[in-house]
Amino acid sequence: MDEKIKSTETPSVMALAYLGDARHSLYVRHMLVARGLSKSAHLNSEAQKYVTAEAQAKMYEKIEPCLSDEELAVFKRAMNSKHLNKPRHASGKEYRTATGFEAVIGFLEWHGNEERLKLLLDKSHREDIENDTEN
Repeated sequence: MDEKIKSTETPSVMALAYLGDARHSLYVRHMLVARGLSKSAHLNSEAQKYVTAEAQAKMYEKIEPCLSDEELAVFKRAMNSKHLNKPRHASGKEYRTATGFEAVIGFLEWHGNEERLKLLLDKSHREDIENDTEN
């Protein structure tokens, strides 16, 4: 089941979470610029609404039902990692869920699965995208 996850070709789940955090941040920044925001202070304050552990934990709930067994295995390994930092502004459960979310995104990024990555990121931000098209 999780052959690819344990493969020496795949980084550790914490490295995947690090990569996923960057990829998700890029997605959010692109979404905000596409909205027409241009002032850096406004862009940064808006981005903070999406890149927090609390927000990412909610995003995970949106994509969980459609995750593959392999993606769920990545999520669980990251969520159960003993190398997590103590959260500052989130509950431990939110922080662990957010780390799992980031690891799934990082896993897809690492393996170049752009189509699946876009699908999950769009699904995790569906309301935001729908609000953008309505305005």
